[in-house]
Amino acid sequence: MSELFTPYMLMHGNIPVVEITLDVASGAIVSIGAVKEISHLPVGIPVRKQSIDRSALNEWWRGRTIPESRLGIRDALIKLHMPNTQLLVEKCLGLSLSDQYWICPVGSELSWAQVNFFENLFSGDVGDILFGKGTYDSHINLMSPDNTTDGWLKKRWLVFDGKRCLLKGGSGAVCQEPYNEVLASRICERLGISHVAYTLRINPDSEKMGASPYSMCEDFIAPDTELISAWYIMQTERKPNHISVYHHYLNCCEKLGIPGIREAVDRMIVLDYLIVNEDRHQNNFGIIRRADTLEYIGAAPIYDSGTSLWLDKPTAMIYAGAKAICKPFKSSHEEQIKLVSDFTWLDFSALTGIGEELKEIAKGSIFVDEARCNTLCKALKGRVRMLEKVALSARHTVFFENMQSDVIRDIAYSGKDVE
Repeated sequence: MSELFTPYMLMHGNIPVVEITLDVASGAIVSIGAVKEISHLPVGIPVRKQSIDRSALNEWWRGRTIPESRLGIRDALIKLHMPNTQLLVEKCLGLSLSDQYWICPVGSELSWAQVNFFENLFSGDVGDILFGKGTYDSHINLMSPDNTTDGWLKKRWLVFDGKRCLLKGGSGAVCQEPYNEVLASRICERLGISHVAYTLRINPDSEKMGASPYSMCEDFIAPDTELISAWYIMQTERKPNHISVYHHYLNCCEKLGIPGIREAVDRMIVLDYLIVNEDRHQNNFGIIRRADTLEYIGAAPIYDSGTSLWLDKPTAMIYAGAKAICKPFKSSHEEQIKLVSDFTWLDFSALTGIGEELKEIAKGSIFVDEARCNTLCKALKGRVRMLEKVALSARHTVFFENMQSDVIRDIAYSGKDVE
């Protein structure tokens, strides 16, 4: 094999899936070799006559990289001696804390038990550099799940009290995302919605992190499970033109035998309506399955809800009815909430005092000051009242009675969004 290319076996845990060859310069998959276990290919990769779509597999592989839009990534790449983020994936064997896929060098006797980040320690060098610390040391250890963590906000993995935890920062002058994450998880807890619990960390390590706020959550994927994004679930079937993105997602889940999806989507839409989430793209929700048996367990808990509560708006422009971008099924929350099929589970009394809880979360913040916090509390209470009216109206109205009317109104972004 030429020094310009490196052969690997794409693995799924302990299961060999397919031989691939990576371009040393770009990190791209340049060829696909012998197929070992086609059923364990990543979900949504097309296979025609036992031939794997290399373009689609490359897109999946690129999806494991840190996006070029990540805050501070250019400076980090200089310190890491890397021309692009995709090369970082190969340096950690493609290992992630979201699934069990990895690449094993051909001829190596490495095993999943030896390399996976769920059970083995990993380097903090990449995380330090991504957070603006670290040096130009040539001995940087690149075996880190930070190499395969997506999203544009500053983030890193830590082992905290023996648990794999993701630390994520905010953006802009108010760094509001961490506060929003915590509030979203508190709302979910009140309403009984399956969710990832977030806590607020202010200056957890003054030497390395600075004085900014961060949200922290435990990894919700275990050594025997994995997350599959809605985007890839929807690639398992071709979407007919007369079917909306919403119904296509439900149909794909139904064909795959995934239980409880409509109910989970209802709850996600309700939460996003309340917090005015602007970034529930198709990689920000998904499905959990067992990696060894390929059994679908159900919807992933709600996660990644920070881009909400008018975080990029001046305080004077924040109010309950203020317009905001909406994803993934409709372009406005007013239209998307109409997709909810059942509100009977929703206990509005559980939301009593939610504004005061936001004040408690942001208490003493030098970023979300008192004036902004009071405005956000008032607007959030207004969203609760607006949702009450929607739920009451739904008792007397059948929204989107047929899929055709849904398609006509379906103008939301429907493509993949990696940010």
